[in-house]
Amino acid sequence: MGHVEIRVVAIGTGALALLLVGGCAGSGTEKGQGNSSGSRRDVAVSVSPGNGATQVAPELPVMIGAVNGVLRSVTVHTKSRNTPIAGVLSADRTQWRSKRTMAPGETYQVTVVAAGPSGTTKQVSSEFSTLKATHSFAVDKILPNKEITGMTVGIGMPIMLTFDRPITDRVSVERNLMVQTSKPVEGAWHWFDDKSVSFRPKQWWPAHTKVKLIAQLAGVRGGPGTYGAQDYVREFEIGRAQISHADTVTHQMTVKRDGQVIRTIPLSAGQGGNWKHYTTNGVHLAMSREDVTTMTSPDAGPGSPGYYSLTVYDTVRISDSGEYVHGAPWSVGSQGNSNVSHGCINVSPSNAKWFKETTLIGDPIIVSGTPRQLDPGNGWGHWQETWPQWLRWSGLRSGFTTEALSVTPVTDHTTRQTDDSTKKRVTS
Repeated sequence: MGHVEIRVVAIGTGALALLLVGGCAGSGTEKGQGNSSGSRRDVAVSVSPGNGATQVAPELPVMIGAVNGVLRSVTVHTKSRNTPIAGVLSADRTQWRSKRTMAPGETYQVTVVAAGPSGTTKQVSSEFSTLKATHSFAVDKILPNKEITGMTVGIGMPIMLTFDRPITDRVSVERNLMVQTSKPVEGAWHWFDDKSVSFRPKQWWPAHTKVKLIAQLAGVRGGPGTYGAQDYVREFEIGRAQISHADTVTHQMTVKRDGQVIRTIPLSAGQGGNWKHYTTNGVHLAMSREDVTTMTSPDAGPGSPGYYSLTVYDTVRISDSGEYVHGAPWSVGSQGNSNVSHGCINVSPSNAKWFKETTLIGDPIIVSGTPRQLDPGNGWGHWQETWPQWLRWSGLRSGFTTEALSVTPVTDHTTRQTDDSTKKRVTS
């Protein structure tokens, strides 16, 4: 069998300490070559997990060290499918560590060749097996996606993942969600519940930024006995910077693109009185663009007081509670001077068509002047939280600067399923 290529990087001294004192480390089966005299200056090899180890947690790293010598080659692969595990080698070639999680329920074979100062070589072989998963988890939906948002989105667009089962080990999952960008961006992940996690920058995405999500979830622990079934990769691009500000006091919506006003639109917002008839105040995002939308009263059926069923045209959805920017020919006389809607932002048919056609999904639409605040969980109200509030619901409790966008294709570990009976492909 051939050995895998290993990239030379720096590894801290803490990794070596783990290699040499870890209780499960072992030397495996050794085979000496050359003029070995058996002196204490011969190269010694440490392998963790040790030879014969069973029920090894898949999230643990494979660590290999050499004392009185250097590592010439390291091969770690699954016994059943000969799938290699990539690793990183320290600059002095004395330490090697696997780069990612292992697959549950697999047997792994390790072959190490090390060389001493006199040229004496030693080959060490070992074998261990990982814990079998009780359940697997997968991703049901990733946004942005082609069907719902398109692959060019607005500067406010979050990355949103929905899982098919509850995640209790949020830290483990979050550590394996990598975001790469063509421009440096500070951001963080945020858990809305045990199945939903979103990434948002601290500030708007820079215009025309290329973004790649790499979710290395195959073999990642999601909870007791539960491991990720496969990896996911999603690439998209941020478009031009367009922000709309709808002022319900002046009854005007100002649309800016790249800092320049491109249109001012008269509007009529929620009439108030009844709390549900106020337009929600705060930072909304464009969630969909629709040619035709049928709107019905949310809390009154046919024949009941307050019931309505209305067909409207050229709509942009801005919340889950039924708020849209849409054409309203019946309120043109009120647009620009008074609020008469049930909560939507009414504009003229021509302005509605223009706005729908010039809006990207994820464009910010900021509403001001009403007493009813948009809830962060209402639609994509992610920007309603301050940065410290956003970080409170990160598993790691911290933000990070994105990695530089990789031009190297990422392997999709679709073969690394944990249990054939629970395989699930991504549906987004």
